[in-house]
Order: sequence, then structure tokens, then C-alpha cells
Amino acid sequence: MHKNSDNLNSIVDQLHTSGSGYDLLRYVCLPDLLGKDTQSILYVLGKNIARKMTFTSIEEIYDFFLKTGWGHLTLIKEKRREFIFELTGEAITNRIESKIEQDYRIESGFLAEAIQQLKSIPCECIEELKNKKGFVQFNVIYSKD
Repeated sequence: MHKNSDNLNSIVDQLHTSGSGYDLLRYVCLPDLLGKDTQSILYVLGKNIARKMTFTSIEEIYDFFLKTGWGHLTLIKEKRREFIFELTGEAITNRIESKIEQDYRIESGFLAEAIQQLKSIPCECIEELKNKKGFVQFNVIYSKD
């Protein structure tokens, strides 16, 4: 790992919060600040965070999601040009139950970039909130030219 990656890992290891302050900033303050560009900016923000890291295995991505409080990420299926992940956990369940308007664009951008590092192939990610089932599905799409 390079210096920025080591520093960011150190910061992530030291942070411990309940998540409510994060949710307030993420789902209330940022949309007010960013306006109509919120979705695009958050996606790029997620990609930029992943670029500051170095991933050599999918397990490291899972670990990052857990440490940041984003939830428990699981690879459900690998198709020819797509990975399908599920994100579960208490934070996801609490947001769904609170009926807070939510998106997962930061996680989506992060996951696209992290998988791109592992596969060395350009990736994009689409997320879908599965309210009734209590999880977020991420579809990471790539091309094998």
C-alpha cells in the first residue's frame, strides 16, 4: 500500500461512531449543499475515496465497508460481465425503518473503483435499495473488450 492508503487506513481504524451524525450530514446536509448534482458528486466522491486506497483482494473491500460502518458487503453472484453484491447490516435496516430518504451513491462509486483496481478493467456500479428485503443491491458492470 502507498502512503495515502496507509494514512486513510489508519484514520478508518481509529474512527468509531454510532452513525447518526454521519446520516444527518449524508442525507440532510449534503443534498442541501450540493443540490441537483448530489447524485453525481457523491458517486465521484466514492470513486475518489477508493483511489486513495490499494486493494489486492475482495476481502479488503469487505473489511473497508465494515470499518466505515457502511455495512456488511457480500458477493452474491458473478456473471460474465457483472458482479452482484448485497449490502446489509444494522445501519441499512435502521435507515429503512426510519423512512429517511437515502441513496448509496458514495458506496456505489467506491465499489466501482475498488473492483476496477482488482480487475484492471473500467467498472461502473448501479445500486438498488431493496426496502422490503432490507438490503442494498450493487451491480458492478465491466467490459472484457
